[in-house]
Amino acid sequence: MKKKIKCVLLIDDDLPTNFLSERVLKKTDCTERIVAVQSGIEALEYLKSTDCEKHPRPDLFFLDINMPGMNGWEFLENYCQLEEVQKSEAIVVMLTTSLNPDERDKAKKIPQISSFLNKPLSTDGIRGILLQHFPDNFLTDTFPNE
Repeated sequence: MKKKIKCVLLIDDDLPTNFLSERVLKKTDCTERIVAVQSGIEALEYLKSTDCEKHPRPDLFFLDINMPGMNGWEFLENYCQLEEVQKSEAIVVMLTTSLNPDERDKAKKIPQISSFLNKPLSTDGIRGILLQHFPDNFLTDTFPNE
């Protein structure tokens, strides 16, 4: 590994999913910080914070589609309305348990969405995202096997 990405933001209402995603991210040792929130509203509050030391700008989001209150699609609508300094240059990866191909098709039409993965997040899934979107940060032989 050449260098770690600074921050990964997990946005999922399901605590066990966030827990498992955190474990997989820690196993890959690809990030300096992992922040897990349980709603789109909480994620927007995090991004609106001006304290970049306490709330560093994420380089990568893993965003659940189906959440109560504000789903992943609604989060993205609100995210697009944030000031540029609040958005950061994050890669957004949609996560879902849904097998509905319409969701994947919808995600392809939204420019802010970089990738679409099925849950649970896996080492291979993270490896693919990192190699595709952060190729200068990583060497292919540095990832542990699952």
